[in-house]
Amino acid sequence: MPLDEALFERLTQTPGVPGREEQLRVIVREQLSGLTDDLRTDAMGNVIGTKRGRDDVRVMIAAHMDEIGFLVKYIDEKGFVRLQPLGGGVMPLNMVAQRVIITTASGATVHGALQLARHSGPGETPTVPKHEEFFVDLGMSADAVKAAVRVGDFVTMDRAFEKMGDNYVSKAIDDRVGLLVMFEALRALRSHEATIYAVATTQEEVGLRGATASGYALNPTVVIAVDDTPARDFPGGPPENAITTLGGGAAIKIMDGSFISHPRLVAHFRAIAEREGIPHQMEILPFGGTDAGGVQRQRGGMPAITLSIPCRYVHSVNEMASATDIQACIDLLARYLEEAHAGDYAL
Repeated sequence: MPLDEALFERLTQTPGVPGREEQLRVIVREQLSGLTDDLRTDAMGNVIGTKRGRDDVRVMIAAHMDEIGFLVKYIDEKGFVRLQPLGGGVMPLNMVAQRVIITTASGATVHGALQLARHSGPGETPTVPKHEEFFVDLGMSADAVKAAVRVGDFVTMDRAFEKMGDNYVSKAIDDRVGLLVMFEALRALRSHEATIYAVATTQEEVGLRGATASGYALNPTVVIAVDDTPARDFPGGPPENAITTLGGGAAIKIMDGSFISHPRLVAHFRAIAEREGIPHQMEILPFGGTDAGGVQRQRGGMPAITLSIPCRYVHSVNEMASATDIQACIDLLARYLEEAHAGDYAL
């Protein structure tokens, strides 16, 4: 079944930084309302859909809604806007000469040019910029800017969703692609015995905060984060540091900087992929983290794993994901959920 590209585009183009995921919640509720038996939103803003099943097997799927971005922290006397980054993945080199969208308190949007506060001359050697050197030029008078924008409004990158060959390119594929995989896996589910919690989480990019809270409250017996992971299979580095390969299939995470996947869960996912002929690859990421790391240590510990979608150019406006990898993740997650009740993760 072809991917729902219209939904994928809508997800990537809807703005939502950590703590300001309200527009994404509208889409998530719309999608999960027809896929789960019960739907609610907790105090952190996590949207939790419950698909009822056995009480002794409770699987939490976590895909985060937030994208890296900024808050408006200052407006100077000329109307230029200064920014506070949100998320460790906001890299200054990826900010140069980009465009941004400021979402105001009323929900209106204002477009601006993200520029570097430097006046370089011929022969000068450029240095790596810092966050505090950037400003946003809204092309408006200072009075107009101050009438439209206020401190605390949130800012996201402005870049369209496109299909390039067999791949998708956009800002915010991290982790709107995980939301897409979660929705489509639930649609593809043929049967299930486990209770399934489909959780669209908040504030992942600033410390896995939403997942940690919802994981504690839900107390699942298994945690599956669905998130993208670097595919560094492009020029500039040795193949052993590629992490994953675009087009290589679903990535079954063995470890990252936030947690180590439960070895029996890894074996279970791998066995399903091999049995079902689902393209897959094994992932070791020596840095970073996912929602699984935020939930795993709750309530004395929970079996946890991340199902990863390979992504080139992570935390840039040109994040790139493969249609075949996305489909492989959908298939693998759906087949796992159908037999989650049969898993034995005792150590």
